[in-house]
Amino acid sequence: MTIPILAVDRLSKSFGGIGAVYEVGFELEAGSALGIIGPNGSGKTTLVNLITGFVPPTSGRVFFKGQEITRLEPHKRVGLGIARSFQMVRPFYNLPTFKNLIIPLYSPRVRSIKGGGYGNRDEVAIHLLEEVGFERDSPVPYKTARNLPHGYLKRLELARCLALEPELLILDELFSGMSLSEIASLLPLIEKIREQGTTLIMVEHRLRELFRVVKKVIVLNFGQKIAEGSPSEVVELESVRKAYLGTEIQG
Repeated sequence: MTIPILAVDRLSKSFGGIGAVYEVGFELEAGSALGIIGPNGSGKTTLVNLITGFVPPTSGRVFFKGQEITRLEPHKRVGLGIARSFQMVRPFYNLPTFKNLIIPLYSPRVRSIKGGGYGNRDEVAIHLLEEVGFERDSPVPYKTARNLPHGYLKRLELARCLALEPELLILDELFSGMSLSEIASLLPLIEKIREQGTTLIMVEHRLRELFRVVKKVIVLNFGQKIAEGSPSEVVELESVRKAYLGTEIQG
């Protein structure tokens, strides 16, 4: 049997006795793309935090490529090949934008993969920014990160993840706060990342755009998984529609 790249086994998390995630489980094959959806407060980001080690579980286990990582620190999970973005962007605001990428480019993971083969890391950083939509010959990559508009900050967040050469990339509401045109310009890149073999997990409210990328979806509500299947299957379920309380669900 093929070992899944990620296996989540009955993960639960309570804060002060209040359950945020309750016995959620799923498996993910290498190279696949999974969407995690659900109403606000359904436990999506908590689940991501559990997978990436930013909060410890109350119970349950997490496996990455067959290795249990349930109690592993976040930076060690990065070293194994897991990268994630954050809903609230967290750049080094006082650094030039391209210098935000120098830090992940010097990470132990990248050094072990590339050795001395990366050459000029400033140039690599500029190239990564260009890949996610920065104009190479403009002054924008050289501005301090605090002076970037929101759409560019989101692109920088993605570039920082890609700099880590992840095998599993988790994007937590990457599209939030972005305009339709900004999202449309990013979608081909996300699809390219998937096609090149990187395993994707996307937490997203923009369902139309999400369903262009993922083939499988799990739905959370009040911390519990209430549905799992293809996008076309889950949006037809009455339990999912009730969970969204009339929110528009489009395939």
